[in-house]
Amino acid sequence: MLRSILGKTFRLLGYTLQYGCIAHCAFEYVGGVVVCSGPSMEPTIQNSDIVFAENLSRHFYAIQRGDIIIAKSPSDPKSNICKRVIGLEGDKVFTHSPSDYLKSHSYVPRGHVWLEGDNLQNSTDSRYYGPIPYGLIRGRICLKIWPLNDFGLLRDSPNGHRFSDE
Repeated sequence: MLRSILGKTFRLLGYTLQYGCIAHCAFEYVGGVVVCSGPSMEPTIQNSDIVFAENLSRHFYAIQRGDIIIAKSPSDPKSNICKRVIGLEGDKVFTHSPSDYLKSHSYVPRGHVWLEGDNLQNSTDSRYYGPIPYGLIRGRICLKIWPLNDFGLLRDSPNGHRFSDE
């Protein structure tokens, strides 16, 4: 009797461990559902929108200009940020202060990306903390799931491009 109970318990623990490993790999390497909060990506992503973020792009270095990504915040590693990639390494990007009075340009260093929110007046982004290392990128948002009336692929930036060579 005891042997049967121990056998079932260890089998259950084994299955739990296996499924836990599978779930971890799926969420780490394939992707997952993310609830976005804050106004920095409005009007593209509203507060409390639910999106799907795929993680394969970051592993294959396939992040491109215009992609919306989830990254670890450089100023608070416990939180994630949702921003649009404006510049890749080597790009020259126009930098605006939030007041739009001071305009200059900056080069994105090797191994970094330049991020900005679509709501430039209400976004803490690379204009504030500079380019972020590629290693902080967690995934690329590819699909808006909720609200259902806005289900589908994400639209282009309402701000247009800010590259000096385009």
